[in-house]
Amino acid sequence: MNDTPETSTVLLIDDDRELGQMLQDYLAADSLKVHVCCSGEDGLKALGLHKFDLVILDIMLPGMNGLDVLKALRTTTDIPVIMLTARGDDVDRIIGLELGADDYLAKPFNPRELIARVRAILRRIQPSSRKQETWQLGSISLDRTTRSASVHNTALSLTGTEFEILRCLLQAPGEVVSKQRLSEIALGRHLLPYDRSIDTHISNLRKKLERAGNSDETIQNQRGVGYLLIPGTSQRNLRQ
Repeated sequence: MNDTPETSTVLLIDDDRELGQMLQDYLAADSLKVHVCCSGEDGLKALGLHKFDLVILDIMLPGMNGLDVLKALRTTTDIPVIMLTARGDDVDRIIGLELGADDYLAKPFNPRELIARVRAILRRIQPSSRKQETWQLGSISLDRTTRSASVHNTALSLTGTEFEILRCLLQAPGEVVSKQRLSEIALGRHLLPYDRSIDTHISNLRKKLERAGNSDETIQNQRGVGYLLIPGTSQRNLRQ
């Protein structure tokens, strides 16, 4: 049963017209509206004119490539982005995640896998039905109802995946959260072998927290297990 909102609209940016038509048919059958653009320039124009819930972005585009599109997109919006990459193209994949993509899928892929990832992200960004879901640890505050985060009361710009990772860590300060668990919560999928997505998102999150002035709470790696958020010396209690 489809549990994503029927009004969800996806922007597909890919110059492969045959693939675009096929994905449009598959996603439409899953009650999703799909708008297709065949170039990065057209994709950015569409984003400026219409409201979309998610972007599927191919890296190999004529003219303005997918990484340039992602970089431009992230200056104005935190809309979720799934990248389509060439199989084995690890460098572009890592760069894409560092630039703010939420997830990636290597071509060729099974359309059902793409739909599963789209649905997982759309479920994640649906407004919470609870009256209040807030967490605070030291200088870090997070509100799930508004999907906002701050450090020292200064707004923190996070992608949806970074937001969910931080939420998981804030819920269990000082406790190791496995990479498998972080992947299931933040990406809506099992962690794949040799998949460094969570590591890259954690690296981005650390940099953003540091730039925002957080110097007390630290995200540490428990090698081979996962990550944990260490409270600052003056803050040991999590308030929920």
